[in-house]
Amino acid sequence: MTPTIADVAREAGVTKGTVSHVYSGHRPISTQTKARVHAAAEKLGWVPNSNARALAGHRTNAIGLVLHRDPSALVVDTFFPNFISGMQSVLAEQQIMLIMQVVGDRAAEEQAYRSMAHGRADGVVLLDMHLRDWRIGFLQKLKLPAVLMDMPQDQLGFTTVRLNSAQPMEQLIDYLQERGHTRIAHVSGPLTYVHAYERAKAYVHRVGGSALLREGDFTAGNGRHLTAQLLSMPDRPTAIIYSNNVMAIAGQAYAQEHGLVVPDDLALAGFEDNEICAHLNPPLTSIDTDPIGRGRLVAKQLIRTIAGIPTESVASRDATIKFRESTAGQAPSVVREVH
Repeated sequence: MTPTIADVAREAGVTKGTVSHVYSGHRPISTQTKARVHAAAEKLGWVPNSNARALAGHRTNAIGLVLHRDPSALVVDTFFPNFISGMQSVLAEQQIMLIMQVVGDRAAEEQAYRSMAHGRADGVVLLDMHLRDWRIGFLQKLKLPAVLMDMPQDQLGFTTVRLNSAQPMEQLIDYLQERGHTRIAHVSGPLTYVHAYERAKAYVHRVGGSALLREGDFTAGNGRHLTAQLLSMPDRPTAIIYSNNVMAIAGQAYAQEHGLVVPDDLALAGFEDNEICAHLNPPLTSIDTDPIGRGRLVAKQLIRTIAGIPTESVASRDATIKFRESTAGQAPSVVREVH
């Protein structure tokens, strides 16, 4: 059942009117009472009505999402529609709009955030965090509330929704090594991205080196190109882990076109599992990061942040490996050349 203002009032030991005044700011409320109300709201997972918040604070009743990605990559990568679907399921309950903008360069991205800070949105979600991310300081200057995805350390003034990308990578490598694979490659995303870097770091730690690490860009064409490069090596890998399914599917197609049988000759796995993976031939092993659940969690975090509810960084549920036929069986005893 969705918690109500009455539930929060009961939990905090105050009246419904007091809860309303805490969030509207129409009457002075003691610091201790505010703290009790905020704690009760956090415990119950309640957020104030969005229309009331907007009227009280002259807000837009909208949140923003700016994606600095190639639009063609967004079309085929199912992470984004699933993540956005999770966000929308929460925002719809609160009658909050989602404003999404796709940009091609930093100048356009800066302008998008300025526009949102100047009355277009009440806060933003930041995806694809960089190891040294200029957006953090930029949003601090704009005083634009934000929730950061997958930033390993807390940043002053912002909360983070974190995912442990290292653990499933290590588990997958252990699984492949137990089946005799000694040459396991990894096609990563751009290593300036936090999530790609964390996966690659775990990979290098587990396999003991970076000789078979290739930095990709999440696109199908790049996944195909780097797969061709790896398979042309004199001592080619017998397993490849990709940092997303788009590259993995392209890599699988390339391997099969050139005479390799998956998984007998080459084991393959991806990240960001989706329904398509289960219907490939053979079905693709992939790591499920629960993008819908993460989208819901991020939306809830941002709504609370905008409402002034003290909110701590949280971890999303652990990623899980969906083992399928593409990694089944043992490593090949004889490594066949690519035709």
